[in-house]
Amino acid sequence: MNKKEFNIDFYSGKRVFITGHTGFKGSWLCRMLVNAGAKVTGYSLLPPTEPSLFELAHIERDIDSVIGDIRDYASLKKAFDRAKPDIVFHLAAQPLVREGYCRPAYTYETNVLGTVNILECIRGSSCVKSFINVTTDKVYLNREWPWGYRENEELNGYDPYSNSKSCSELITQCYRSSFFTDSDGKLSLPISTARAGNVIGGGDFARDRIIPDCVRAAIKGEDIIVRNPYSIRPYQHVLEPLYAYLMIAAIQYSDPVYAGCYNVGPDEADCVQTGLLVDLFVKYWGKGLKWINKPDDGPHEAGYLKLDCSKIKSVFGWKPRWNIEKAVEMVVDWCRSWLSGDDLARCMDRQIAGFLTG
Repeated sequence: MNKKEFNIDFYSGKRVFITGHTGFKGSWLCRMLVNAGAKVTGYSLLPPTEPSLFELAHIERDIDSVIGDIRDYASLKKAFDRAKPDIVFHLAAQPLVREGYCRPAYTYETNVLGTVNILECIRGSSCVKSFINVTTDKVYLNREWPWGYRENEELNGYDPYSNSKSCSELITQCYRSSFFTDSDGKLSLPISTARAGNVIGGGDFARDRIIPDCVRAAIKGEDIIVRNPYSIRPYQHVLEPLYAYLMIAAIQYSDPVYAGCYNVGPDEADCVQTGLLVDLFVKYWGKGLKWINKPDDGPHEAGYLKLDCSKIKSVFGWKPRWNIEKAVEMVVDWCRSWLSGDDLARCMDRQIAGFLTG
C-alpha cells in the first residue's frame, strides 16, 4: 500500500458520532473535531470525575451531547439514528484496571456489550463509512518480555478490564468478517481497532492514574505516592493517539484496504519507568515537590509493557510528534491554566494547534 496523506480538514462538515465523549480522551477528541469543522454528536454517561475536563472546558457548547448508557441499546440507537453519522469513534468504556477488579461484571457489561451495541447500530445503518474501536495496549497476553507487542500477538488480557478489551477486539473482528465483508472478501465498511498505550494530558482527573495522582499531590503540597516506580509503560500525550485515530478513520473512509488493527504508542525512548515520568513532572512543576515509593499490595499490574508501532509507521508514515518530556510539559502547562482560572477551551485549542503544526 502507498502511504496516504492526511489533513485534519478532512473532517470539515463530516457528521461524527463519539461514544464516551464526556471522558478525558473523549473531551480532547471532541475539541479536535470541533476545531476541524465536524458536526459532532456524543453519547456517554455523565462525566466520570469531579472535576471533569468536559465541564471545565464547556465541551457541550459546540456539540450535540447525549447522556446515556452504552449498555442501553434502545437509547444508543435513538441517538445514533438521529445523528446519521458518517464516521464513528467508540471510546465508551470502564477504563480502569483497579475498578475492573472491584466491579468485574459492570466492566464486562460496559466494555463487551457496549461494543456489540454500537456495532449493531452500525450494522442496521446505511450512513456510516468508517468505524474505529479504541481499545488498549493491555489487550495482549503480557509475557513481560522486553520487546514491543505486535498486532498479530495473542489477545488475552490478564485482569477484567484488560480481558474485557481483548473481548471487544475479538467482537469487532467477528463483526468485520461476519457482517461487513462481501462475498468477494472485500470490506463493505472499513472497521479498525486502535490499541493505544498509557495517555497523559491536561484534564485527566481519574483515580489510580499516575499523572492525576501527581497533580492532586502537588496542589495539596504533599509527597507524590508512586506504587510501581520501576514499571515500564508506553506513555504518550493524549493528542498522539487521538490524531492517529482521526488519521486512520479518514484514510480508510476513502479506501477500506487500510482498515485493520493498529498499535499507537511512543518511540522506544519514551517507554519509560513510572518513576522517571514522575521525575519529569516534578521538574516542570517545581516548588520542591518530591515522590516516595510506597507499594500498596494492590491487585496485579503488569511490570513491563511496550508496543511495536512499526505497522502504523509503515502503512501511514505516522510518527509521534511530542516526546515524553514535551508531553509532561504540556500537562503542567494545562494545570497552570486551570489553576489560574484561564479559558480552558482556549488552552486546549492552543495545545492542539501547537501539536498539529509541530
